[in-house]
Order: sequence, then structure tokens, then C-alpha cells
Amino acid sequence: MTRPPLDPAPAEREPGAVSRLAVTVERLRAELDRAHSDAAGRSLVELAAGVLVERLRCGPTQAAGHLTSLAEQAGVPVLDFAADLVNQASADRISAVARTFVASSVDRAADAAAVRLRTTQAHALAADTQAAAESMLEHALRPLGAVAVAIWAANPDQSLSLRGSAGFGEAEAQRWRHVPPGVLTPARRALAEREAVQFAGPTGAAGPTIGQHEFTGGRLTVPAGIGGRLIGVLEVCWAGSPPEQSPALRRQFEALAELAAATLETWTGDGTDAGTEDGELDGLRRLTGGVFDPCLVLRLAPGSADAPLQFLVRHVNPVFVDFAGRPAGAVVGARLLEAYPLAAEAGGLAEKIEHVFVTGESFRTGNMRLSAMVDGVPLHTRARVSISRHGSHVLVIWRLEDGTSRVARLLQHAQRLGRIGGFEENLRSRHIAWNDTLFELHGMPTTAPPIPLEHLGEHAHPDDRGAIDRFLRTLLHHHRPASTAFRLQRPDGVTRHIRVVAEPVPEADRSVRIVRGAYQDISAQHWTEVALAATRDQLAQSEQQAAERSRLALRLQHAIMPPARGPLDLPNLRVGVRYRPAEKEHLVGGDWYDALTLPSGDVLLCVGDVAGHGIEAATGMVALRNALRGLAATGAGPAQLLSWLNSVTHHLTDNVTATAVCGIYEPATRRLRWARAGHLPPVLLRAGRAATLPQIGGLLLGALDHADYEEQVLQLEPGDTLVMFTDGLIERRDQSVHASLTGLLALTEKAHRPGADGRTDLEATLDHLLRYSASDTDDDTCLVGVSVDGGPAAAPAAD
Repeated sequence: MTRPPLDPAPAEREPGAVSRLAVTVERLRAELDRAHSDAAGRSLVELAAGVLVERLRCGPTQAAGHLTSLAEQAGVPVLDFAADLVNQASADRISAVARTFVASSVDRAADAAAVRLRTTQAHALAADTQAAAESMLEHALRPLGAVAVAIWAANPDQSLSLRGSAGFGEAEAQRWRHVPPGVLTPARRALAEREAVQFAGPTGAAGPTIGQHEFTGGRLTVPAGIGGRLIGVLEVCWAGSPPEQSPALRRQFEALAELAAATLETWTGDGTDAGTEDGELDGLRRLTGGVFDPCLVLRLAPGSADAPLQFLVRHVNPVFVDFAGRPAGAVVGARLLEAYPLAAEAGGLAEKIEHVFVTGESFRTGNMRLSAMVDGVPLHTRARVSISRHGSHVLVIWRLEDGTSRVARLLQHAQRLGRIGGFEENLRSRHIAWNDTLFELHGMPTTAPPIPLEHLGEHAHPDDRGAIDRFLRTLLHHHRPASTAFRLQRPDGVTRHIRVVAEPVPEADRSVRIVRGAYQDISAQHWTEVALAATRDQLAQSEQQAAERSRLALRLQHAIMPPARGPLDLPNLRVGVRYRPAEKEHLVGGDWYDALTLPSGDVLLCVGDVAGHGIEAATGMVALRNALRGLAATGAGPAQLLSWLNSVTHHLTDNVTATAVCGIYEPATRRLRWARAGHLPPVLLRAGRAATLPQIGGLLLGALDHADYEEQVLQLEPGDTLVMFTDGLIERRDQSVHASLTGLLALTEKAHRPGADGRTDLEATLDHLLRYSASDTDDDTCLVGVSVDGGPAAAPAAD
């Protein structure tokens, strides 16, 4: 099936008609442009005439005449003179640009720049954004080499809308009429960085852009804002490299961006007027009234055009809860940083609000720290926060972390564990609120009426009513916080020890209507303190008894064995004794010594040490010493005496054990018979050399009911010195007994002091041993020194 040939188009049939139509359209377009230009020029001339009216105090007609006359006198066109006059009278960016150009130019190029900017302003104020873009390109940007311009509007959802363009094809402008959120374009970068951004070309723009295939030269994007808010972007394109950005030229582009923002100010997403600020606030009031989360409506504070921006809290919704616990009236009307000064921290709430207000980009986060100062203490909480711009207002919505139930449970357990009950009493309405714990403390059912404060004394012990009266007088009359402790007599007959603390809540007129406080059951603490006081008394009594026992033992020990005793002059024998008690009274021990001439003429020499300390050791020492004295009168040898003394220790004392060395000295022969019962052997000093006697066998006293002991005989010579001692003289915690004995031998050799008569100075020797002994156990020490004289042996005693 063949298709019939199509009829030629009307333009092909009548080419002359199309040409005439095109010429007519072109002529009408030129007339329209001239009309726009004339309107802009008239607008500028009218502005200059208004300046003259204000300065010359004349009428509009006279001002127009003066303007024409002044222009003729200056030799410049009326439009140029009008631009100069307006620039001199203005304080906006255009006038600043004009003054900069005038200061840096010597020809009329500066005047031309001022005229171009002021003419562009006149067109922008007299038309919409599209016409403003065309006027900018024609009058201000083409002289700078620019080939195209685009004016973008920043939307709250972070998208961009192309509101006006010039120099681009219609298809390209239509294709870029809307840029979705998240697309990184040169305009979006300028908004994000909040300053002008220059690119060498579309390839250096780090993203797609309008006309990127048509114009491959440089680009400049300048944020466009009014009153601190960024509401759009001015994008300028060049076919080649853009001119060098001098400070004067940069201010000219900033002035053009402000003109672009002026055309975008009245534009909303649906193309309708935004209305007044009061209309915006009314709409936000209706919007937030249905939101169940706390909302704040903010607006820019007067005189806050420069960063950092300051915002006023104009409204909060009915469910608003301040996380710092303040009423809504303390927040509304205040500056944001006055109500929440800690919001100024880096990355904080104030910084996010300013970013949203300036860029129009909404902000949402699921975890943001909110901070406030409460009585000089910083309070922090976590919340979900949403911030969005609505015209000249910013809406902040936060949802605090839902910790209400958790905090309530913690508070309930804390009150239960601490036995604390809270109350609040209205002194005017007599309404009283108690929690369940307080009813439990008072032993009352939760359905019973609470007890007013003024009747509290009726439920207290009679002896505590004076304290309660003073508590109520301080709280209710002087209006000061007060506390007291008292005994609560409950209806069930139980008496509890209670501590009450309360504070008045002053009103705005300083009167008191509400009193709140808490009761705490301190019965357990009270009885613990009572028991502790009784224990302290008992301990003090025990310490006193122990001190008395120690003093008694010390007196008993000193009565039997004085710490120092003069030498005993016996036949051919001198005996010296020393006793050093323990440094601490409670360490009084059972060390003892004896040197006694027996009825037979022999001399009993012995030292011993009862195990333990205190009165028991002291009485055990007395018993053993006296028992040995009595047994020695029988004339038995030292081995037999220790065997009998062991039986006495085992059977006649209460679990006493002891060590001892016992010797019988025969003056006639200078022989010493000796035995030991678990004690260290004596030390013999002969001819300046010291040595210990042999370690003969012998069990300590009291361990078994019967024990046998070895006995040895030592032949003493004139000038010999025998030292008998207890372990307190040599015992150390950090070395063995063998090492301590070795040290004692060396010390004994050094302590040997011959007297003026050539004999050993026994007293000086014993003092030296006590003074320089290396013991460190704070134990008592007993020391007996025996020095043999060089005279003839004594005759034996008569029967």
C-alpha cells in the first residue's frame, strides 16, 4: 500500500508570508526590548529624581528639571548622571562596586560599570527572574565576556530549580529546569561551601551542569541570599577563560547575586507569594499544633545579618518539654543561645540551624546531643532532631530518648532500697500527694488520708515534738529548707526512726504555696549506730583491762627481776645481770634469771624464757623461778633439777612451756656443771676469744610429762667470762639463729673490757652487749654474766 504524497507546508507554498511574519516578530521583539530598557531607564531616572526631592526639598517636576540641567552641565547623558547620583546616595553593593571602579579607573569605564549594574537592578526589580537573567547578561555580563547566565532557586528538599537563564538554548534550559537532590552541580557546591566557586570549565566542575556541551569555557557560581539566608545561586558561563577575579570584580558579581536573590525572594515552590512573616508563623502554629514531639519555631533575630546568626524562639507547640526542666515561658521570646548557650558548641544545634537557614537544606539525625545549663551545671541528653526552613522561619523538632520508664524504674528501686518516700503539700488547697513508699513507712494503707505537716507532731514520740516544732517553724514560717530526725509512732504500735527533709517552693511574688520533701526510714542506721557505740564502749573497756594486765605483769616482773642489778660478789666469782623489757607494754614476756648461793656453798646460775606474753607468761615465770629455787636446795645436779622442773611445768601450770639453762658452780674446784632444756647454750669468753658451749640434748619444759636431760662439766679458769642469755638478745626476722649466734660471738669479743685491776669489767661488757645487739623482734631480753677471779679456790662449805 502506497502512501499518497503529502501536501506542501503553507510556508513552502507562501514563502513571502513567512518572511514578512518573521520580520514583524523581530521588530516587535526589538520594540519590546526598547520598552523594557526605557522602563528601566525611567525607573533609574525616577530614583535619581527622588534623591533630589529629598535633598533639595522640591517637588517631583522641579527635581526632574534639576536632573536634566545638572546632566547637561556635566556633559553626560541623563541616564548616566542618574546612575551616578543613585550610587552616591546608596549604601548597597552596587554603589560600593561603582566607588571601587571610580577609584581604580581614569576613564569612563567606571561610570559604564555603575550604569550597567544600576540598569540591571532596574530591570530586575521591574520584571521576573527570567527577565532579570536576560538583563544581567545583556547589560552587566556581556561586557565582561560572559556568554550565558543561569539563576537557580534552592528548594527545602535540597533540589534546585532553574528560575531564569539567558544565553542557553530553550531545549537545554527545559532539560535543566529541575535538579534532583544529591546531584553535585557547580551551583550545589556554591551552596555547600557558602561562597563563590570558580571552575576552569565544565570538566572541572566535578559534576554535570547546564550547557556543559555548548560552552566549554570557565564558570563562576555565586550563592544568592538575603538577610543571611541563601535562597539561590547565580551561575555565569564564559566561552573561554573567565576574567581574573579582582576584589572589585568579585564585589560586582556579589551585587548581581543579590539582585538575583531579590527576584527569588517572592517565589515559592508552587509559584505563589510567600506572604508575610505573621502568615508564616500562623501556618507553623497550626502545623506544630498536631505534632506530638516538642517543636520550636525560630526566626532570625534583628540585627543578625552577619555570621554567626542569632535566632529568636517565636513559638513552641503545646506538648513542648524543655529537657532542662524549665517552663515553656522561659524559652519563648529568648534568643536560642540565651536559652541553650551550650548549643553553640562545634557541630551543635546552633550550627545545624544556621546551615539549614542559609542553605535551605533540611537536617535530620537520629542521635544528637542537646545541652543546657541548669544552676551552673551542664545537662546533656540525646535526641532525634529534625530541622527545616519554612520561608523566613526555621522549625526544630526533637524527640528525646525514651528513657521515662527506665528512669521511673530506677527511681522506684532507689526509693525502695533507701526506704525513702516523697511528698508534696499545697498549703492553700490542703491537697497532699504521697507516694506508695511513704504510706508504707507510716504503716498506713494507700487509701488512708495523708498526714499534713502541721499534724506531724501528733504521730511522733513526745520527746521529739520539740524538734518537729523547730522544723515546721523554719519551713513554714521562715520559708527555708529544713530537716530533722524523730521517732514515728505508727498506728500498728511499731516505732520507726525517721528523717524528714523538706523545702518551700516560692511563687513569683515570693509567697509559698507548695512544700515538697521526703521521709527516710533510718531505723537500721540508728540501731547500727547504737550497736557501734556499745561496741566502742566494750572495746575501750577491753583495752583498759588489757592495759591494766600489762602494767600488772610489768610490775610483777620488775619486782622479781629489776632491769639493772649490781654485781654479786661470790667466792672467786662475780655475777652481773641485765634485764631489758619489751618496748611495748602488751609484749611483756616471761624471761627470767637467777643467781643464788645454795646452802651447800655452790652457786645456782640459770636463765629461762616462758613462751608467750602478758600476765600469763609473767605468772608462769614466777612459778618456774620459785620452783627451781626450792628444788635446787636439795643439792641435786642441773640435769635432775630440769627433769623435776619439767614435771612441775607440765602438771602444775596451765599449758605453760618454757626453755632454760641451769648451772651449778663449785667455787672450790671452779667447775661448772650445766644442762639445758631447749635453750641456746651459753657463750664462753676465754683469752679474748668467744665460743658457744656444746649443744647438749634437752627437751623444752612442759612439752612431756617426763623428760631426761644431759649434763656436762666445764672447768673454768681465772679470767674466763661466761655469758648466759635469752633469745631476745640475738633474734632477728631476716636471718637464721646460727648467723645470729655468729654475730653474738663477734660482739662479745669486742665487748671484752679489762678493768683497772686487770680483771674483766663485767658491767661494761654486759652494757655493751645490750646496747649493740642486732635483735629486731622487740622481745624482752635477759642476760647473765659470770666472771671467774684469779684468786685461790675457795674451801668447800662445812657440813
